[in-house]
Amino acid sequence: MSRSLVIKATSGEDAPERCNQAFTVAAAAVASGVDVSLWLTGEASWFAVPGRAESFSLPHAVPLGDLLQGILAGGRVTVCTQCAARRDLTEDDLIDGVRIAGAPTFVEEATADGVQALVY
Repeated sequence: MSRSLVIKATSGEDAPERCNQAFTVAAAAVASGVDVSLWLTGEASWFAVPGRAESFSLPHAVPLGDLLQGILAGGRVTVCTQCAARRDLTEDDLIDGVRIAGAPTFVEEATADGVQALVY
C-alpha cells in the first residue's frame, strides 16, 4: 500500500520560514511520487490567489510560486472554508485547480489508512 501525505500550512508572510517549509516538503513529496494534499489555512490561504505566491520572497528558498505549481501539477491544494470566508475568498478568486473545503474533508483525508499528516 502506498502512503499519502496531508500537509497543513497555517502561516504565510507572518512566519515565512514555516510557510516555506510546508510548501517545500509538499513539493518534494510530489516530486517523489507521493500522493500529496496541501491545505492552506490562516494567512497561507492568500497563496491560493493568483500572483500572491509569486510575490512571496525568502532568501535561499525556491520561489513559492514554483513550489505551488509543482504541487498543483501532481497533488491537491485546498483552502479551508472558514479561512476563505474570513478573507472574502471564493473559488472564483483562486488559482485554477485549488478548491475550498472544510474540516470534515480535512479529517477524512488526514485519518485515512496509510496517511501521514504534518502541520506547519
